[in-house]
Formats: sequence, C-alpha cells, structure tokens
Amino acid sequence: MEALNAILLSRLTRFHLREIAELYRRAGSATAVIEHKNDIREILPDASKQLVEALKDVDHLRARAEQELNYCLQHDIQTLCMNDEDYPQRLRECVDAPLLLYFKGNTKLNARQTINLVGTRHCTPYGQDIIRLFMKELKALCPDVLIFSGLAYGVDIHSHRAALENGFDTVGVLAHGLDDLYPRGHQETALKMIKQGGLLTEYMTHTQPVARNFVQRNRIVAGCSDATILIESAAKGGGLITCGIARSYGREVFAVPGAIGATYSEGCNNLIRDNGAALITSATDFVKAMGWDDEQKLVLAQQQGIERELFPDLSPEEERIVRTLQSNNDLQINMLSVQTDIAISRLTGILFSLEMKGIIRTMAGGCYHLMA
Repeated sequence: MEALNAILLSRLTRFHLREIAELYRRAGSATAVIEHKNDIREILPDASKQLVEALKDVDHLRARAEQELNYCLQHDIQTLCMNDEDYPQRLRECVDAPLLLYFKGNTKLNARQTINLVGTRHCTPYGQDIIRLFMKELKALCPDVLIFSGLAYGVDIHSHRAALENGFDTVGVLAHGLDDLYPRGHQETALKMIKQGGLLTEYMTHTQPVARNFVQRNRIVAGCSDATILIESAAKGGGLITCGIARSYGREVFAVPGAIGATYSEGCNNLIRDNGAALITSATDFVKAMGWDDEQKLVLAQQQGIERELFPDLSPEEERIVRTLQSNNDLQINMLSVQTDIAISRLTGILFSLEMKGIIRTMAGGCYHLMA
C-alpha cells in the first residue's frame, strides 16, 4: 500500500520537488498523505493551492499507479520509498529528494563509500585514460567504493565500463523509466550493471528521456554520493550542473585539470580556478582529500586481528562526535557533520575509527548509534 501511494504522489509532477518532499517528511509516509488528502494543510499549512486541489483529485491516478506497481513486480524492480531502509540515505537527506525510486540490480545503495564521475558526452582519449587509471588505482586503495554516473555517452559510459572492469559495483541513474534504455547502444553495459550494481530512476515506465529529465536526474547522481568528480567538461555542460548541485548539498567536489585551451577541459579548469572544485590528478589525491586513506588503514588493522580497544583514548574530534551522540543519538552522517562542524570528507574516516573501537555502530537507514 505504501509503494502504491508513493507512486500516486510521485505522479503529481507539476509541483515543486521540495514541497512534495517536505509534505512527505511531515506526514511520515505517502499513506499518511493520502489519508489526509482532503485536509492536507493540517500537515503542511503553507501547501500551495495547486497541490491542495491536486491531492483531492489524486485517486484518478490510481489505475495508472497500480499498473506501474504490477510492472515492477513482474520485472524484478524494487520500489524504494523515502522511508525504506534500502532507499539511499545520503539522497534522503536532500531537500528535493524523490519520494520514490525504482531500482533494478543487486547492489546496496547505502555503501560505506560512494562517488560519482561525470563530464562531457564528448570524452577525449585524455579523459578516457584518466578514467581508466583512476579506477585501477582506486581499486587498489579503496576496493569497495560504489560508483554512480548517468549511463550517457562520453564520461558516463566510460566510467561505468571502467568500474565494471575493475570489479566495482556501479549504478546508472536514468532519465526515463526502466522499460527502456537510452542510449540503446549501452544496453550490453546496462545488463552487466544489473548483475554488478544496478539501474536507478525516479521515472515511471513510458517516460520519454526529454531534456529536463536529464537535468533533474543529476540531483540523484549528486545526492547519492559522498563526492562528485568532474573528469572533462566544456565551459558549459551537465557535469557542471551536477557539481553545482553537489555543492548545494554540502558534498565534496573534485575536478581533473587539462591543457589550457583544450575545449573539454575548460569547464574543469574554470571550476578549479573559481574554487568550485578541488584539483586532483589521481585516485591517490582523491582518497587523501576524502580522508579515506586512514579508513583503509583501519580496515587493514582489523583484518590483521588488532583487537578492539576497551578503553580507547579519543581524539578531540572523536570526543565531539561522542558528546553529540550522547545528547542526540542515532544521527545520519549529514546531521552529524552539521552538529559537530566536521566536514563529511573527514567525518567518514572518524566514524569508521569509532566503529572499529566498538564505540558506535551503524544502524538501519545509515544512522550512527552510540553503544555506551
């Protein structure tokens, strides 16, 4: 019933994404929204007139929603409502998160480390070399990172293919429903991804991949990731849009520089120049910037049998996290970042350290729980 009601609400596409998301959060579920469809301002007092009227008439969409749910059941497609445990918790924290996602694949969308690679659809040999070398090096440094991109031409598809070749799970975020694939020429790669990652979308079947959908899907690519990496870009392009969205979400943004005057490095160079992205030239640069090198050392120590500390000495940052969880336990990483004033790129490694020491543990939905 919740999935059906979430599909119903997601059909109200004329309304601002933030308004729908805020309504869902206040009500607590799509079912609660539908139950209050005739008195919605009791939940959201400043709901727009258009939304109020549309909700009163939402039942006329029910047949189409039931058809969509049946299609998902028949084709092994998961419907992930915003409150579901398997919904990407990083995306859930974004103000304009979709109420419902459709997912076909076998990976966990709440991996400990997630990134996306984006850029031009005209990926040059230089960009392709960068992607191949980055993935190979990243596999040696952080072998369990989940890779997101958009399955489009250029940087996207080269990133997915390099991820697959190096044993990473990789997820393509689509600008249409899961009954079709655009571009058609990427179908072979998409089939591999379903077995080693997956395909993710907010769009129902029979949705055409129109231009606005590609812009809108960029927020999912950015929102699901700890960091956005721009490989190549002209002065204007979708990759730059994704970088801007990532910054608005408080996520890390990186760019690979290129030759001065090179058309498809201009966007990267400008972004670095304007302090919109940190410069990286390798996966080693990236891992150090994210603080993930410390985390990998902890994983190695655990594998080598180093015992958990019973009475660990905590760093000032660790103490700050513990104090925060003592006063407000079970927080997700973005809220911890805000309340402790520690950047997410740094916080990830510290939380893992505390988990290895047995002080905290990760709960369902990506919350961190203080053990004592």
